[in-house]
Amino acid sequence: MLLKDLKEKFPKDNAIIRDLKEKMPFQPNKVKVYSFVGPSGTGKSYRAQMVASERNIEFIIDDGLLVYNNQVIAGESAKKAPTKIETVKHALFYSDEEKQAIMKAFKKYKPQSILLLGTSDGMVDKIAANLGLPAISERIYITDVATEQEMKTARKIRVTEGKHVIPVPTFEIKKQFSGYLLDPLQIFKSKGKGQKPYISEKSIIRPTFSYLGNFTISDAVFRQILDYLANNTPAIHRVIKMRVNNLGEGVNVYMEVEIVYGFNVVEGLNTFKDKAKKEIEKLTAMNVERLEVVAKSLFIPEKREEN
Repeated sequence: MLLKDLKEKFPKDNAIIRDLKEKMPFQPNKVKVYSFVGPSGTGKSYRAQMVASERNIEFIIDDGLLVYNNQVIAGESAKKAPTKIETVKHALFYSDEEKQAIMKAFKKYKPQSILLLGTSDGMVDKIAANLGLPAISERIYITDVATEQEMKTARKIRVTEGKHVIPVPTFEIKKQFSGYLLDPLQIFKSKGKGQKPYISEKSIIRPTFSYLGNFTISDAVFRQILDYLANNTPAIHRVIKMRVNNLGEGVNVYMEVEIVYGFNVVEGLNTFKDKAKKEIEKLTAMNVERLEVVAKSLFIPEKREEN
């Protein structure tokens, strides 16, 4: 009995299916490979999840990333590359290191179907060959799912604004694009009466080689966020000193604070660090590469006189 037959027979027994899948060896020749082809900037990534959903395709490979269930599970995006030539190399998985990362994920997740995105049939064929996948069994083209006007609009945005779309939610893509995130885009589409609606979120980013420049955030923004959080942390009386180094792909923060007497220093600082890291990444979409908080002095509150 095939795995897909078991899924149909036991749709709710996810644990059983997962256990069986983990024990089964990965067979690359059994993977059904689809391709989604269209010129750069015509909206392939924007429509990738829709195309995959309509054909029950589990995995997507887009510009060097392996996406599964709206999550990036392997790879490094080609759109982070410093030049267009480098983006092509990343997208085609030329280096052994890039190949191994994807193939390791294949062995772990054992995909039965996968959608390859590319600008030409030759490109997707090359990706399949480099990753040891079988020949493409079905080819979908951007002209099959988008009108001429929609493609022109997408191309105009790409050329004039330098914006690209990645078919994963903002939260998932943030680590890949620290410093380059523009904004999330939510899509809701009905698949017909009685069918489960298609809902997804995509991330709009600007690549590092864009002539429009990088998306940057002033160091003052980080200081204001950290000051605010410190003022609202009971264990911290005040911030004595702060240094923020914006590295482009993330920030390094060094802080010296005055701790309130009576609080556990280690626990208080760790709680602040966890909260600060989460808030910075949430509010700015920048990675916190390092956050060092040092207790430099102790504040002893004055005792109130009892009447």
